[in-house]
Formats: sequence, C-alpha cells, structure tokens
Amino acid sequence: MVRFSIQLFGITVFAIAMIWVVGSGEAVQSNASSEPVFWADTIQIDLTGEQNDSDEIKSPKSKRDSFFRDIKKLSQVAFNIRNHYMEEVDTEEIIKAGIRGMLSDLDRFSVLMEPRSYDALMESTQGKYEGLGMVIDSRDDRIVIISPIEGSPADRRGLRAGDIIWKIEDTETEGMRTSEASKLMRGTAGTSINLTIKRTGIDELMEFQVERAVIELKSVNYSGVVPGTDIGYVRLSKFAEETSHELREAISELNDQNVSALIFDLRSNGGGLLDQAIETAELFLEKGREVVYTKGKYADTERHFYSKREPIFPDKPIIVLVDEGTASASEIVAGAIQDWDRGLIIGSDTYGKGLVQQIFPVSNDRDMRLKLTTAKYYVPSGRSIQRPDRQNKRGHKSNDDDEDEDSDSMKVSNKEIFYTNGGRVVYGGGGIIPDVTIDRDTYKPIEINMVRQSMFFDYAIKYVSEHPDVKPNFEVTDAMVEEFRSFVENKEFSYKTKLQLSLEDLEESIADESQRDFLQPAIDSLSSLIEFEKGKDFDKSREYIKKAIKREIVSSIASERGVYEEIVLKTDDGVRKAVELLQNHKEYSRLLTEGKKKAEL
Repeated sequence: MVRFSIQLFGITVFAIAMIWVVGSGEAVQSNASSEPVFWADTIQIDLTGEQNDSDEIKSPKSKRDSFFRDIKKLSQVAFNIRNHYMEEVDTEEIIKAGIRGMLSDLDRFSVLMEPRSYDALMESTQGKYEGLGMVIDSRDDRIVIISPIEGSPADRRGLRAGDIIWKIEDTETEGMRTSEASKLMRGTAGTSINLTIKRTGIDELMEFQVERAVIELKSVNYSGVVPGTDIGYVRLSKFAEETSHELREAISELNDQNVSALIFDLRSNGGGLLDQAIETAELFLEKGREVVYTKGKYADTERHFYSKREPIFPDKPIIVLVDEGTASASEIVAGAIQDWDRGLIIGSDTYGKGLVQQIFPVSNDRDMRLKLTTAKYYVPSGRSIQRPDRQNKRGHKSNDDDEDEDSDSMKVSNKEIFYTNGGRVVYGGGGIIPDVTIDRDTYKPIEINMVRQSMFFDYAIKYVSEHPDVKPNFEVTDAMVEEFRSFVENKEFSYKTKLQLSLEDLEESIADESQRDFLQPAIDSLSSLIEFEKGKDFDKSREYIKKAIKREIVSSIASERGVYEEIVLKTDDGVRKAVELLQNHKEYSRLLTEGKKKAEL
C-alpha cells in the first residue's frame, strides 16, 4: 500500500512539475524530447472549470512552499479515493481527471492529449499516413467514398467518389462509424485489403484488391496560373513538415512560367508548425526581416525569428487571401507580409489564435502528453495575434469580458493602432484585419441543409453515372436545375426555417389547453405561410444551387484539381477581387503606400 501511494504521488508530482518548469515561459523544446518545438493549430477543446482568483501576494519562497503543500493535497486526495471510496475506481482515470482539472482554468489550447488525439495531430503536421488514400464518410448507414486522393492506391485502382463500401474484407459496413472503417482500412504499406463496392448504375457488387501505401497529405492543394492572365495562384491548406519545400517547388514552377504576380490563398488554413511559417514568409521577404517574435511569462524569454534565406519571389506583387478560418501560423505569414508592406491582405478578419504550444510527455510510456501554451505570438509591428476572447476555455471569461463579450465585433475605432514598415495604419486586438474587406458568404437554411443532407453530392453521383462523357467545363442548364428539384423531392428532403423553429418553440410554451384552443387558428395560419414560403426558397437559391451542382459534378469527375481550375479560379469572389487589383497597378500601389485604413480617433 505504501509503495502504491509513493507511485501515485510520483505521477502527480511529475504532471504538475511539467507545468511548473514551463512556467519560465521559454517556448523551446528540451533536448531530451523529440517532439516539435511549437504548435500553432486551432484545436478547441470543451473543458470547463470554476476559476478561483486570489489577491494574496506571496513571496517566491512562500509560493514554492505552497506549491509543494498543494502537491501533497492532490496525492492525499487520490490516495483516499483509491483506498476508501465505497466502490472500485480506476486510478488512471483519477489522475487524468486531476490533470484536466489543473488545465481547466488555463487557455483552451492547453490540454491533455491521449494517444488518439496525439496521433491525429502528428498525422496532420507530418503530412503522411499508411493506408489507401481516400476521404470517407458515414451516410445512409453505410461508408461512402467522398473523394479518392489523387495518385493514391484508391485512385489508381479506380475507386470513385460516391462508391459505397459494402464490405471491408469480410466485415459488413452497415451501421459502421467512419472511425471504425478508417481503422480497418489503414495498415502497413505494402499489405493489401479487399473492398466490396456498390456503385451507382451497376447492379452487381464489385471487388477491389487495394495495396496500402504511404499516403502523402500535401499542404499545397493547388498551384497554377489564373486562366486568361499571367497571375499565379497557390492554395495552402496547412503548415506541416514539408510545407516550405512544397511551396518552394510550386512558386519556382510559377516563376518558370513568368507570372507577373501571385495570389496566395490562406483561407481556412488553421495553422501548424512555426518553423514552416517562418520558412514560408522568407520565400517573400528580404533576408534578415523579422517574421514573428514570442513572449512568455518573463522578459528574458522573448525570442525573435528572422528570415534566413534570400526570397524566391522577392519583388513581384502579392495578394494574400484570408478569412475567419485563417489562424495561427497562417496569421504569422499574413501579418509579416502586411507589416513589411510586401503585399496586400484581402478577405475578412482572421481567427486570432496567437498562442505558442509545446508538447511534453506526461508519463514514461508516453500514453499521455501535455500540450501547454508557453508564450504568445507577435508580428513585426508589435501586434499580438491572439484575440482575447479566443483564449479562455469555453464557459470562462477574461477580465475584459464584462465590458465587451464579443471582441470579434469590436469597432475598428476601439482597437489599438500600430504601423507597418511604410507607415500604414494597422490595428491590434487580435487577428489580422485585411487591407481590403470582402463580405463573408451567408447561406440560407435550404442551402445549408441541402449540403448537410448530401443532396448535391448524391445528385452528382447519379448524374455522372447517367452521363459518363460529361466534361469538367460543362455548364449547368435550367433543365438540370429542374431535374435536381425533382431529385430532391423524391429524396424527401426537409428542413426548418428560423420562423418554423420559432413557431415550434411557441407551441411548446403554450401549456394551458384553453390558450392553445384560442391560438390554434393563428398557429395554423403561420404554418401554412411557412410552407408557402418554403416553396419559394428553391427559386430564391437558384444561383447557389447551380454553383453547388457544378462543384460536385466537377469534383466527382476531375477531383480537387478540376474544382480549382473550373470553379475557384474562374468564379471565386476573393480570386476575382485579387485579379482585379493585381491588374490595376495604380490601385495596388496606392493601397500599399497610402493605406486604405485610417486611424479613427
């Protein structure tokens, strides 16, 4: 018993000591660990806890003594639960709960990671795994292939978007979760697996023997030239281990094609590794330019990071596309380009995730890891990327929240003013505010639910099976839209409008039967009106429906590359605006020298 108590105490001390040691704020990795130095992802964990503030000021020695007394309290509680609770308890779960409790009052990005979440993080940043190479989803109680990855074993063997995986080896997929199917299909590269496939338009089940391989998850989704121009376009989805290498290759190819300017698309890029953000920025910035700096708890922990190599795209115009999904490492790159007046930022305000994470093992067998925030990111002008309301775990407020609970909606005039290298006004308060703003797309309930219920995806699979010769440059006709309308009706598609949801709430709130009888005629009238208006919703969303049909059909027959070439580069609002500015040299220069934003004092 004594031996167990000592072991339990040791685990607790080790877990808390890891946090105490990192308290120096030094955002670097110890030599004993092989983990990446910084993490710049956008993972939101729903962890709650009650904050216990204390105004007592303690000396360093007093704090240290108190710290060890608190450790003893933790170990004593764990010991008593283990030995005196009325039922058997899982001591490992007690320790995990204790660690999560310690993290509950910290920022939302400081979390305890178990093997599954850690492996997922490693996969996203290392950019590879062993398997078949396809995106799958659970639909209609079966596993459906959403898209094979170009060049993967699944793609080479002829698996298609919309194929239903009926069996994995001898295991039926009916009722199977996506995670279960993924686990069955992944395995050592070089081994094979048998899939039984049901394909639309073919009555018989089809057998596919597919050999697993190492699947490379590319950071650069697409690079090419905007049709009808000499402007290059590069889409970057994350910052993984090979990101800067992939980008260097893509931009070098565009340079070989003598592009006159570049559109760098960082929309919905949630971040990744800090070193890759720095190496990405140095593709565009002069050697020796500061890219970002970090500050932790203590003044001597401040670290500055600079571009170390000559840029390969040094002086031609650049426009960076951003949106509310642009976060962390993406914000570092966008902020550095903006602060050095190297290019223009177009889109909507970015996410505002500017916290440095470092990963520490929590136990010798590495079955748990601590992802702990150790510092904040600042771009060269001195702006902190971190948006205050993005910091606390859900359910907690910062000290400033009482006055303004929604800092996303903070007026520009209330933000702190900073200046770029050329003297343009930029604003602090978290995130990167674009030089040119593009309104966010808003979607109607019918549009959201058509996507959620896979109406466009299912129609595309049906259409391609009936029109096998369709080409990516096809146009959606009115006849196709009407055919889609009939398809949706036959699928018994349904959705609820905001008014309908409000009416349902009203009906539930009517408790008294006499009130219900009195109000029923009005309720019936509103219900009829709702159904009448829903009948018009399809026509009101006709243009959106046309675009969505084309996107899904192109994706089905020409994969991701086809979507970029036929849709993004030709019709996307952000790309169109970027092309317009890059072709208007006078306006582009004016925005860089005069600045579009003005300080509102």
